[in-house]
Amino acid sequence: MSASFFFYDLETSGLKPAEARIMQFAGQRTDMNLKPIGEPINILIKLTPDVLPEPDAILLTGITPSQTFETGITEADFLKRFYKEIATPDTIFVGFNNIRFDDEFIRFLNYRNFYDPYAWSWQDNRSRWDILDLVRMTRALRPEGIIWPFKDDKPINRLEELTKANHLSHETAHDALSDVYATIDVARLIKKKQPKLFKYLLDLRSKTAVSRLVENSSQLVYTAKQYPSENLHTTVVMPLMPHPDGDAFLVYDLRHDPASFLEMDPENLVSCWQYSDDPEILHLPVKTIKYNRVPAVAPMSVLDEAAIIRINLSLEDTKLNFNKLHSQKANFNKRLSEALAIMNQHRNDRQLSLAVEADQDLYGGFFNNPDRNLFADIHLSDPEQLDSFLLKLHDKRLKTLLPLYKARNYPASLTPSEAKAWWEFCQSKTNGEKAYRYQERMNVLYGQVTNQKDRALLDELKDYLEQLSVNPKSSEDLEHGGRKV
Repeated sequence: MSASFFFYDLETSGLKPAEARIMQFAGQRTDMNLKPIGEPINILIKLTPDVLPEPDAILLTGITPSQTFETGITEADFLKRFYKEIATPDTIFVGFNNIRFDDEFIRFLNYRNFYDPYAWSWQDNRSRWDILDLVRMTRALRPEGIIWPFKDDKPINRLEELTKANHLSHETAHDALSDVYATIDVARLIKKKQPKLFKYLLDLRSKTAVSRLVENSSQLVYTAKQYPSENLHTTVVMPLMPHPDGDAFLVYDLRHDPASFLEMDPENLVSCWQYSDDPEILHLPVKTIKYNRVPAVAPMSVLDEAAIIRINLSLEDTKLNFNKLHSQKANFNKRLSEALAIMNQHRNDRQLSLAVEADQDLYGGFFNNPDRNLFADIHLSDPEQLDSFLLKLHDKRLKTLLPLYKARNYPASLTPSEAKAWWEFCQSKTNGEKAYRYQERMNVLYGQVTNQKDRALLDELKDYLEQLSVNPKSSEDLEHGGRKV
């Protein structure tokens, strides 16, 4: 098959991919010239009664739990359609900030529904790309032909502001399908005005291409969210060493004089490496370029005089800092490695002290082949036969996820004892202290909203919270969280 883009966007019940859920999925396939192929996809996914949607998210999107009950489909049914119609060979998945947000939700969706969490984005010559980093690098290096928005005299790259400034259609921000069309229009604009940069970053989306560039460069131009907006999120970095976890490389921001760090012991480097917004705290300017996140990196040759001025860069300072760091790179890297080992141990100690729930333990390790080989059989089985896989699965996470998979997607198939266990599980997720904090946030929002539409959304959420505590009397009630819809 010939390659194609699939632009997609999600509206979710919250911001945390491990806890929140996808409520709307929308997408449009295009050819490589950004011309639409086929009809758009716009699907609501049923919210299950073990999830409390964040009221701020509902106010933003306007999508309520009842809407997903009335017209949505289950996660299991959505994924069947996803793999049949969307994740076709040679598809390039594209969004606006999808690498760090939407793609993570898709991974967790696959994980808790017995699909490989990663294969959708690489198998059968599939790949992914992110228009937001394309926007950032275009603004920093090749902004000609595009109107760039500001807010309070600060540069911003929000999708709705970009479309407004460039007179592109964007009827309903934070509606998934509207955001998809807006993202396609922004991609078209950059492809038209800066075709070389568009093609360069598109061709750089593979891990092999990124690693080759990073590992064979003494200095790089790097555009990333972590760098300040006043510098258009762009700086010059020096590649230091491979990250011990693999498929990544540590880089140093050459805007900063390394002298203070070169003699630090590993413990002090750890203290300086922790993220801090306090400008008074010395912060180690070392970042990780992850090859699988399609980073926006480029050789130094892309920097012309205008770009250097735009990103507030002093080449004299970066050269001086490079020479200081290069002369002690081996010793510095050794202490960095020791600092990383300390940080990893701290992280492992924290994880051991926490009871990580199976739903949220996507990164607890890869599934073995015998378990993965059972996934297709699980999807093809009648709901009543799912319990038979409990003895066949090896990973403890999967053994925990299987009853949840059955309850969330096939509640009518639950036996009375299973239904009781499912309801008690839902109560543990939506009642008690969680419900109290939820109501507190609702009260704050009631005092802030100024229009009837938002108040009606909050009223509906209040009713939903109350109805979640009602013991279901039928499979229909069970499917809708103990409520009739």
